[in-house]
Amino acid sequence: MARNAEKAQSMLNRFLAGKEADKRGPKERRPYLATECSDLNEADKWRQQILREVGKKVMEIQNAGLGEHRIRDLNDEINKLIREKGHWERRIVALGGPDYAKTAPKITDSAGNAIEGASGKGPGYRYFGAAKNLPGVKELFEKEAPKVVRRTRFQMHKLITPDYYGFRDEEDGVLLKVEAEADKVIAARRLQEWEEKEAERDAALAGLGGAAAGVGGGARRGGGGAGAGEADDGPQFVAYVPLPDQAAIEQRVLEKKKQDLLAKYTSDSLQQQQQEARSLLNKK
Repeated sequence: MARNAEKAQSMLNRFLAGKEADKRGPKERRPYLATECSDLNEADKWRQQILREVGKKVMEIQNAGLGEHRIRDLNDEINKLIREKGHWERRIVALGGPDYAKTAPKITDSAGNAIEGASGKGPGYRYFGAAKNLPGVKELFEKEAPKVVRRTRFQMHKLITPDYYGFRDEEDGVLLKVEAEADKVIAARRLQEWEEKEAERDAALAGLGGAAAGVGGGARRGGGGAGAGEADDGPQFVAYVPLPDQAAIEQRVLEKKKQDLLAKYTSDSLQQQQQEARSLLNKK
């Protein structure tokens, strides 16, 4: 039984393959420069061809077992095709076609960050698939955390000025003006409170004088009820200090008379002895 390779080399199969190639015609090659194409449909066709090539190479570069050199070559080829795709997209816009660059999705890394211009090979160089894990490439996408440097006590004390302690608050004169206005307000408030208290005191004294006059007039007329009525009609007396009653006044007068008699008929030594005896007996 003939094998497939032997069948392909047979005269009949080679004849049929040649006829199909004649029907298809010569294979078209993509123009080297996008500016050489002046047909919008042709430009769109070449762009689609580049996209298919990019897709194939991106699938191939996902295999990490290809080796470092092959992965780097594939990544360079993909970036070259992407740049060529950009040339064709600009040519399509120049020919009056749609702008694919505006609607194209951004290519990001695993963390969701855009990777345009991530290396030193020029702006727009990108890494795909296993190329992201190559030595020296992974570090390009890692951002160092900002270091928090704590200030020392010496540095903090260097920033302290006399303003921190309020030594120069009065130099500009603003604080003095504010304090003067506040002092005026406080003085006016205290003066008003004092005037109100004085007015209450004068009113109380005037009421007391009117009540005394009413009581005296009623006594002279012999009618205590009328005098009491007049006293009730006037303002009430307000005592701001405790006043002694009649019994306390009489007791004080009696003690004063006793002291006068003792001072008149006794000597100083006798008075001193009597005072000591009272203090020992806890008597006043």
